[in-house]
Amino acid sequence: MARHPAKKSATRKKKSPIVEVVAEDGDHVDPPPPEVVETDPEMTPEEAEEARKDYLLTRFWISARGYWGKKGGRLAWVFSIGLLILIVGNVAFQYGINVWNRAIFDAIEKRDSATVLYLTGIFFPLAVGSVLIGVAQVYARMGIQRRWRAWLTSSVLTRWLANGRYYQLNLVGGDHKNPEYRIAEDLRIATDSPVDFAAGVTSAFLSATTFIVVLWTIGGALTVTISGSTITIPGFLVIAAVLYAAIASGSITFIGRSFVQVSEDKNQAEAEFRYTLTRVRENGESIALLGGEEEERDGIDKTFTNVLRQWSRLAGQHMRTTLVSQGSSLIAPVVPILLCAPKFLDGSMTLGQVMQAASAFTIVQTAFGWLVDNYPRLADWNACARRIASLMMSLDGLERAERGDGFGRIQRGETKGKTMLSLNDLSVTLDDGTAVVDDTEVAIEPGERLLVAGESGSGKSTLVRAIAGLWPWGGGSVNFHPDRRLFMLPQKPYVPSGTLRRAVAYPGAAEDWTLDEIGEALEKVGLKHLVEKIEEEAPWDQTLSGGEKQRLAFARLFLHNPDIIVLDEATSALDEKSQDKMMALVTKTLPKATIVSVAHRIELEAFHSRKIVLEKRKGGAKLVSDVDLIPRKGKRRLLGRFLSGRKPPAPKKAA
Repeated sequence: MARHPAKKSATRKKKSPIVEVVAEDGDHVDPPPPEVVETDPEMTPEEAEEARKDYLLTRFWISARGYWGKKGGRLAWVFSIGLLILIVGNVAFQYGINVWNRAIFDAIEKRDSATVLYLTGIFFPLAVGSVLIGVAQVYARMGIQRRWRAWLTSSVLTRWLANGRYYQLNLVGGDHKNPEYRIAEDLRIATDSPVDFAAGVTSAFLSATTFIVVLWTIGGALTVTISGSTITIPGFLVIAAVLYAAIASGSITFIGRSFVQVSEDKNQAEAEFRYTLTRVRENGESIALLGGEEEERDGIDKTFTNVLRQWSRLAGQHMRTTLVSQGSSLIAPVVPILLCAPKFLDGSMTLGQVMQAASAFTIVQTAFGWLVDNYPRLADWNACARRIASLMMSLDGLERAERGDGFGRIQRGETKGKTMLSLNDLSVTLDDGTAVVDDTEVAIEPGERLLVAGESGSGKSTLVRAIAGLWPWGGGSVNFHPDRRLFMLPQKPYVPSGTLRRAVAYPGAAEDWTLDEIGEALEKVGLKHLVEKIEEEAPWDQTLSGGEKQRLAFARLFLHNPDIIVLDEATSALDEKSQDKMMALVTKTLPKATIVSVAHRIELEAFHSRKIVLEKRKGGAKLVSDVDLIPRKGKRRLLGRFLSGRKPPAPKKAA
């Protein structure tokens, strides 16, 4: 893994909760994460959980609304205003067709063939215009959804991949399981649905307003006689439409009150099921070798049973809401006809007015019933927005740790003089402050080969991750020589999908080296049998053995030719003879490289010039030994704080 030591640029100015930030040089930089919102300690657990969920929606909008800001999408407002104009146009065509309905039925009632023929000719332009407006509206709406999703996905991916946060999320607590699913699926729904809702609400409001006026104008007042008393109801069709909508919407709200929680539980169950299947695929070799299929099947069955249970709950919610929505859609067209029948029969209302009123009543009901039809989607969006916001909040926490806001943070800087790498007063902690490595001082000169030893659990690998910049929590500083490149070889090398050529060149591009150069690197590390397959696409991560993967990692190392090399148990899968050949090859091929190795095997001392030993202690691992494996002139450049003023200890073997 190749990494460039980060250089501090312009200082960042923090404001709350989140604003545009300008660096000292005038350039725009990313704003700081929102402030942490603490719940009221007097709240009950239920109230605190509800407050947390409410804040999650706020957190989602803090980032999502940036699409319409200065650094958002170029065409965001163009598409948004265009969609609004198209919605208004669509309502206008609806009104035109509604008026046409009245005219055609009046003409039919009067048996006026000339007017019927004339209105027939008018209908087709109205229909074509309505269809074209509808198509354009779909284009504008989906254009906003696609562009918004692309913008927000890019923003989240940038934050997720920055500074190894995708790795650090595995080390910290929080509600951010399955981040890949949240980014791919939850974020899609979280950006699709609000656009649909905004367009739907705007269209419903305009339609309801327009056709309520139509109902009021056509229906007028209804006079009824009850027990000799005459009662006049002004705008009776409007009152009927409002009452009908209130009953339908109230029913769906009551019946679907648990929809949000059920949708959230269903999405979480689906994500856990996918994660379980992914784990089986990724660890297929180990499972197969151990014969763990039955145990894995048991785990898969449990997670899938939970999926089916949540789907059953969701189906129940859908059945109850369908009962209301389906019944409402059947009754709504009949109600206005029954209400207008007395006025039609006494001659105060024409057939055309009755049909216009029926059409307007249905449109008003559709507008008022928008919540009835979209409540399930609203609940699903609510759940998805909260899940993506939970991931954002976890990334906020990591970003605050990087900025040092209330967290102990390891600083990264530049060394002075010829020193290649230095650890100054370095301490490494967990994200909760628990010490892992405490008070370490190291200065490594160009060309030095340093071996870090110690018993398991003493913090060696954690120290290496801190050096690589993957572990931000702690104190002190890690400093690199300016413009020097670091390359890390982990114990389990990553093998990307695609051709073997891409796997060897990673993280560089496959085209950065010729086939001959890549073939030479493979031959050098003992993978000559793979040279003929350089351009072959195969599941190399599954087909290569552990030893072959580590050899491939060394081939990468020789191609990239870095200045600083960090080896974290990079030869653990090789036998001793192969390990010795590989380390000798590194020493010969990259004689000027500075090497920091973490290993248990004592045989590796022969390939290093110095060794430090970490010892696990209660307050964090301590540096207890710093010895030269190859004698050299000059004073020692590595001193632990606790060794200050003492003579260097005699060499002792690594644990």
